[in-house]
Amino acid sequence: MASPVCSRIAVIVLFLAFIVIDSGAELPLKRFEYKFSFKGPHMAQKDGSVPFFEFGGSALASEDQIRVTPSLRSKRGYVWTKNVVPFPHWEVELIFRVSGRGRVGADGLAFWYRTDKGREGPVYGSTDRWNGLGVFFDSFDNDNQRNNPFILTMLNDGSKNYDHNSDGQTQQLGGCLRDFRNKPYPVRAKVEYYKNTLTLWFNNGMTESDMNYELCMRAENVILPANGYFGISAATGGLADDHDALKLLTHSLTVPASELPKPDGRITEEERQKFTREYDEYYEKLQKQKEEFRKLHPERVAGIGVEDFEDPNVRDLRLIYEGQHGIHQTIRELNRKLDEIIGRQERTLSTLSSVQSGGGTHMGGGGGGTPQMIDTIKRHEVDNVLNTQREISQSVRDIRSIVNDVQQKTGAIHLNQGQGGRAGDGLDFKLLVNELQDNLKLVKKDISYLTSKPEPRLPTCPDLPELPNCLSAGHFYFFMILQIVVILGYISYKHKQEVNAKKFF
Repeated sequence: MASPVCSRIAVIVLFLAFIVIDSGAELPLKRFEYKFSFKGPHMAQKDGSVPFFEFGGSALASEDQIRVTPSLRSKRGYVWTKNVVPFPHWEVELIFRVSGRGRVGADGLAFWYRTDKGREGPVYGSTDRWNGLGVFFDSFDNDNQRNNPFILTMLNDGSKNYDHNSDGQTQQLGGCLRDFRNKPYPVRAKVEYYKNTLTLWFNNGMTESDMNYELCMRAENVILPANGYFGISAATGGLADDHDALKLLTHSLTVPASELPKPDGRITEEERQKFTREYDEYYEKLQKQKEEFRKLHPERVAGIGVEDFEDPNVRDLRLIYEGQHGIHQTIRELNRKLDEIIGRQERTLSTLSSVQSGGGTHMGGGGGGTPQMIDTIKRHEVDNVLNTQREISQSVRDIRSIVNDVQQKTGAIHLNQGQGGRAGDGLDFKLLVNELQDNLKLVKKDISYLTSKPEPRLPTCPDLPELPNCLSAGHFYFFMILQIVVILGYISYKHKQEVNAKKFF
């Protein structure tokens, strides 16, 4: 019974040791490379191009994606980076969507890292005999093995042709059987090449999470050529799917500093001579500038000595003293304000205690006399005065508008009378006169209302000074008659003009 227990303990110890060793390894440093990435929104520019990328065939860029091929038969499209990849280690995350109406689709989509930019060709929309890496998302089952959709990786040195009959199964470096068509969310594939190790993770798009990856394949001792290009291509055949590339996110991977070879701390003789020569040149330049300054400003240099410069220790002590002095002044100011607040509180408390003990404050000549009651104006009385003033102002404005109307009509009547009217104009004249009489009655009624309205009496509000009487009754009637005459004349003139105008019709 002891041997199984010992074997289990040994397995557990080995597993824990593996975890410790794996966790002790430092992860590579990542840096986002925007010149080798694209994502929405505003992916396509006004001219239809995508920054740092070129595409052709059936590929079409929009605001938030690149449709590599539409769901039409026998279409091919491709997207390639314009710049060469300068970093040796990288991680590329491809977010795409493959959708179609049928249960089976064709042909598939490919991710490339190769030394040349492939154009339209038979291998998932790109050319064959490439030099580099190809990651293929194969939708159609050419070999009738019922093993599609399938994801596979393949290396090529430029001498191999892709075997379509076997769907590349005999040429693959590794792969996995995963369905990536018609998913509710975009499908994700992450390809990492770090220290000659190629790893492929896959997210099947069943959830919206971007962290739900599973390992598809891993291969070591993989040597990829340097200075390659990243690309995406797709193709359709007798069946057709929409192949949409939503995002291509590229990160360069850098080896951590702890894994880099440590220098021995010494420099070569050539570097030492170089640094010494640069120091001598800068020192000679400094001395020349000092001499030029002494020649240009002798009066400023004469009084300067070594004793005029402040010692670093003295400067530190001075700064400490100034800081402490400022803190001391701030504390004194705070103490003063606290004393003021305490004094105010004491005065307030004493006032409240005196009011409570005496029952209120007394006003008058003697301390024991009865308090004098001062009659003050109340709020509602002030409101009554203000409302009365508003009513008076409104009535004055109404009277002014009526008087102006009467003045205009009087001028018109005066013009008609001055030029002479016909017999048929008597009815218009009577109507105008009746209207003037009604307006005068309204004016008289408003004036009588204002004169008969009682004024509010307030006990403490001072009387308003009487306004001087600027207009007497005689002047008022005179101006009224004058306005009536002017209105009648204007009406007569207007009528004459209308009669003269009718002669031409």
